[in-house]
Amino acid sequence: MKTPHPKSSTVYVREFRERMRREGFVKKDVWILPEHADELAAVERRLRTPGGADAQPPADEMNVGPAWTMRSLHAALADTRPLQSGAIWMELLEGAEPSLHLVMRDHGDLPIYVAAGGEQIVVEALMWPVDDVLDPAAFNAHILRTHKLLPLSAMGIEIVGGVACHVMFGSLDAHSSLANVLFEIETLAENVISAAEAFEPFLRPEAFGA
Repeated sequence: MKTPHPKSSTVYVREFRERMRREGFVKKDVWILPEHADELAAVERRLRTPGGADAQPPADEMNVGPAWTMRSLHAALADTRPLQSGAIWMELLEGAEPSLHLVMRDHGDLPIYVAAGGEQIVVEALMWPVDDVLDPAAFNAHILRTHKLLPLSAMGIEIVGGVACHVMFGSLDAHSSLANVLFEIETLAENVISAAEAFEPFLRPEAFGA
């Protein structure tokens, strides 16, 4: 899947940090077993909402329907709460292979792209150019050791605008429920922010505007 947006995710991390501080949030580091990463991510999202500590997580929708196309998914996502509230902005990119461009307003305007291929939906975000990594071998080894801490997401390398870049992506069945597709999108956004912060020591200082 092509990812045309040229800005590194580190830019959106800076904007995300600034917005969270303005809104009165504080960052807390916790230690958990890798298998509890999904549960912690869900708890964190609830605790960012007033009264969220007492809120119950939404029931998972397990209904399996027809395979999504980008046009049908665009229409369905437009009626969901994050899109209706403005937390996510979306456009349908027409072409031989249509895709969705999402802007995650609550994540520093992080852009995410969604495409369908056969029986699979792929959700993807640009991280940073490969050249921004100080020690590629050490960085790659670290990713392999810690990838389980990023639920539902993986990292790879793609050519974006002629530049080799790290991307983060997740995939799910094209017949997945709308709730699961939205969860994949929101989880990827959370993981991009978390990964950019966690991998900061491996990147050149200028990647974060230092």
